[in-house]
Amino acid sequence: MTTPLLSPVGNELERTSKTTSGELFDGFFTSGRTWDYDKNDILDARGRRLFGMMSLACQVDCYPYHVPLETRTGPWVQAEGRPMLMLSSYDYLSLVGDPRIEEAAIAAVRQFGSASGGARLLTGTNMLHLQIEKDLAAFKGTHSALTLSSGYNANLAVISGLFTPQDRVILDSLSHRSLVDACRLAGVKLQRYRHNDLDSLRDELRSGTGNRTLIVADGVFSMDGDICPLPELIQIKRDFGCLLMIDDAHAIGVLGQTGRGTDEYYGCRTSDVDLWTGSLAKSIPSTGGFIAMSEDVSVFLQHSASPYIFSAALCPASSGAIREGLAILNAEPHLVARLRDRANYLRAGLQDLGYDTGLSMTPIIPVVMKDEEAAVRLSRALRDYSILVSPVVFPAVALGTARLRICVNAGHTIADLDHALDAFRKLRK
Repeated sequence: MTTPLLSPVGNELERTSKTTSGELFDGFFTSGRTWDYDKNDILDARGRRLFGMMSLACQVDCYPYHVPLETRTGPWVQAEGRPMLMLSSYDYLSLVGDPRIEEAAIAAVRQFGSASGGARLLTGTNMLHLQIEKDLAAFKGTHSALTLSSGYNANLAVISGLFTPQDRVILDSLSHRSLVDACRLAGVKLQRYRHNDLDSLRDELRSGTGNRTLIVADGVFSMDGDICPLPELIQIKRDFGCLLMIDDAHAIGVLGQTGRGTDEYYGCRTSDVDLWTGSLAKSIPSTGGFIAMSEDVSVFLQHSASPYIFSAALCPASSGAIREGLAILNAEPHLVARLRDRANYLRAGLQDLGYDTGLSMTPIIPVVMKDEEAAVRLSRALRDYSILVSPVVFPAVALGTARLRICVNAGHTIADLDHALDAFRKLRK
């Protein structure tokens, strides 16, 4: 039995601001409105439950999502007509708005236009794509790299392009949703092992069969902020004669002395992992995703991966920003050290206040509330202190593990983080 997302009672905290709760839905969540769907409707009972919860959240001014920013993202943003401390942005290195990035994007548009004009395999490839893929391969230490329109599509492309229903994939239970969807697209046999539990992984490896077996884990897990045990995964891969893929979306720019990811963090050889994927919309301040791999796999995927073949290529502005972002990361590894220091400072402060930060070891810091209503209400209360942080509830996380998900950025000052800690201290009860 789960508690409602919000119960219709007033918040004990005095409201100092009005939020944008549900306003973008233009009255869809009108008080007193009900929804009912039968088996032949395009929406089913899930729609009724979702709309009921969201309507209630809007009625008590606690709808927590879709807050429209009035400026670019950064350590501080403008939202709801006032400055707010941003604590839920993936801009880990605070490079969004860096003038070098913006000039590179503008220069790319001036040379190549606003769009690629096609899919990569046909007429969408330009010289920028080839340059950034060489840069990404050199950065990650692989022979080749491919770019796609998102990290989500990169995961779809690599698994659906390489594996078949005769194969099997064994995922960490907290792996990103895109990896689950990729397995469904490929039709592979899907098994899950308990999060970072190596004995559970060995049990799964022994319990099923497949033509080929691929182990998949995130480098940094996006909801908990902990890190996969990569050296042990590499050893298990060798022991069982299978393949290994790591999604380094939240590890690039975060782990390792120079931000190269999970392999640098542990001192492992990049070649010990068969497939790497990642995002170009987090520490690299653009859009897109990548796959880093061997030359033969790269050539094959360029002619077999549906998200690569049937989707438009990265636009020039994104490509220009990616290339400059990689150059800055290569030249300024102190940003990675600053990010680590800021994350450690806030995490320790929250723990001193008695908050549960889970297993976090990175700039992703969950504040685990367990109760969904408590997480949503805390997020809303923080907005009264001009702090923007997103709650995460079921089904994005398991029931009973609702949390706020904080993302520290390198641009946050100690004064910014002290402001956040002061608000959390006042709201501790």
